[in-house]
Formats: sequence, structure tokens, C-alpha cells
Amino acid sequence: MTAPGGEDAILVLNAGSSSIKFAVFGGDLKERLTGMADGIGGDGALRVGRDRQTATFGTHAAALAAVLEGLAAQGFSADRFRAAAHRVVHGGMELTAPAKIDVHVLAGIRRCVPLAPLHNPHNLAAIETLARLAPDLPQCASFDTGFHASNPEVAKRYALPADIEARGIRRYGFHGLSYASLVRAMPEVTGEALPKRLLAFHLGNGASLCAIRDGQSVATTMGYSPLEGLTMGTRAGSIDGNAVLRLAGEDGMDATLRMLNKESGLWGLSGGISDMRALLEDGGERSRFAVEHFCYWAVRHAGSMIAAMEGLDAVAFTGGIGENAGPVRARIAEGLAWLGLRLDGAANDNGSAMLHVEGSDIGCWIVEAQEERRIAADALDLLGAG
Repeated sequence: MTAPGGEDAILVLNAGSSSIKFAVFGGDLKERLTGMADGIGGDGALRVGRDRQTATFGTHAAALAAVLEGLAAQGFSADRFRAAAHRVVHGGMELTAPAKIDVHVLAGIRRCVPLAPLHNPHNLAAIETLARLAPDLPQCASFDTGFHASNPEVAKRYALPADIEARGIRRYGFHGLSYASLVRAMPEVTGEALPKRLLAFHLGNGASLCAIRDGQSVATTMGYSPLEGLTMGTRAGSIDGNAVLRLAGEDGMDATLRMLNKESGLWGLSGGISDMRALLEDGGERSRFAVEHFCYWAVRHAGSMIAAMEGLDAVAFTGGIGENAGPVRARIAEGLAWLGLRLDGAANDNGSAMLHVEGSDIGCWIVEAQEERRIAADALDLLGAG
């Protein structure tokens, strides 16, 4: 017997600090089932498809065991999957391509824990727990930093001494799985070949830009961590290092870390609102300024990305804000009008895939974020490679 969706069914897992999200894809890369174990460490819930029940998960291991039980009840027992595929946040300089997980890959992920201390330990926990619960199930990993490994060295190096760079202080970039999925999916959306010089906006609570030339990342706005770059939901984005040093000296390291990552960005500018929908609906002076700040810096960073590609052929929006916030897309398109981008107002208001008018010098599209599908595709490619 095989799992619904065929013998090539892939289980995609995304383990976070307090939740494990999962999705099941068939060999045709069609999504069969999604769910989440939430509230790890306290009172939580398990959702498998339409079924939802309250639960208490003391550990990630307990949550993952409940996920496997829930999947089995839906006809997806562990022995019916061809593989489990994990989203791993950081692969560092070594792990730059999807990989079958073995002792060497596992050690590489562990070496990257200092680079992503809030994420990689949970990714490791899910991998190691699944190996105990389903020892015969092959596991694969896709790395969120991997897509940007194609950036030139001058883009990845900070202007720091070599001994500092050797400690891993360099630009890595993130949202790589989103951009990789966009590269794969955009021709399906447009019915045309991927544009040679594509500016991709991944706009959500976390936000970044990526300059994609000939299908490869040549520049991105995030750096050593997801803090660098654009104004975000609660992250400050780029800020002068000396300002950070002053804040750390006056307020302490922990308070500064919390403020820059959790109490800044749209939340800090507006006085407590990080959700773009709420900001657009609020319309107050601080909310309007927060939205304008977000858009201004998106456009300003776009200029840097365009320079890295030596031109621009098309723009693509993805992520929760990119796909759903028409006023934000319109403001950013206005800032790029000097390049010959002409937005179709009605299409933008309706959220159509094609946003530009006929005759626009620059194409403009919405491409739905499909990171889980990209991870499943990576796993199938690895398994097909033998």
C-alpha cells in the first residue's frame, strides 16, 4: 500500500521554538495535507488537516510524536513516506545546497548553531527525534541561507579583518527558500522564461530583497542575521553599529537585543502595531509614517539590488505583505516608475498575478510563496539522484 498521493509522498517539517509546522506533498508536488503542533512547552494544540485538538507538549520530541500519530490517523504512517524534508535556517559556508542528512550533514548543522542559536537547535531536535521515532525514514535538509551562496565574495564579506571574518562574521542572507521557490514557480505564473534580471521582494513580518540574475542570487539585503536590511514587522533593519554599541552600553546587551529584534520596525515606529493590515486600516499619523518608512527603504534598497544586477527586467512580490497589501505594492512601484515600471491600478487592487500594464518596460508580478513545496522538490531531486 502507498500513502494517498503516491509512493513518493514527502513529509516537510519546519521546527520552530514553540511549534512544528508540517505539510505532506505527493510525488507530483501537490499539497495533500498540512498541520501544526503549537504551544510546545505548555498548553497547545495539534492540527492535522481539518482535525484540531488541544494538547500539552512538554518537549519538541513529544510534539513530533503526536504529529506522527496524527498523520498515521489520516493514512500517512511514517513507513509510507519516501522521505522527511526539513527547513534548516542556517547552513553557514559549508551547507549551501540541499542535502541528504547523514552524520556529516548533521555535524555541519550543529556547527552552525552559533550563527542561528534561536533556530538551528530546534531544527536539529526535529531531525534527531525523527531518526529515533522512524529510523528507516530517509531525511533531507534544505537551507534558508543556501540560495545566496552564489553572491560574489565582495558581497558576502564585511570590511573586517580576516581573523574576524574567520569566526563566521559575514553576510549570509535569508529567505533563500522563498527566493528559490519563486525562481521555480515564476515561469508557471507568467508563461514565459524567467527574466534575466529579476528583483524579488519577500515582504512579510520579516522582509528582504534579492537581486536574481540568470536565476541566481547576486545580492540580498539581509546579512549576518535577519536583522539587517529593510524595515520589518518588529526588526529595526540596518542601523549604525556605533548606535548599537551605545544602546548596549546604556541599556545592556539583552535589552538592546530584544529592542532591535522585537520592539522596533513597524511596531516601534507606530507605537505597537506590527501587522501591515492593521497599519493600513488604522490610518493614524504614526501608522502612516511606519508604512511610508517600510516602503521608502524597500525602494531605496531596491536601487542597490538593481545596481548589483546592472539593470532590471522584472519585479516579483511574494510573502504575506507582498501578496496581499496592494497599497504597499503601489507605493513601491511608484518609487520604481523612473525605470519604466507602469502599474495597472485595477490589477493591483484585485491582487492579480500580472500587475503591469501592456507596454510597461518592467514586468511586475505576484508569485505566491511556496517554500514547503520547494523543500519537497529538493528532497525528490535528491532521492532521484540516488
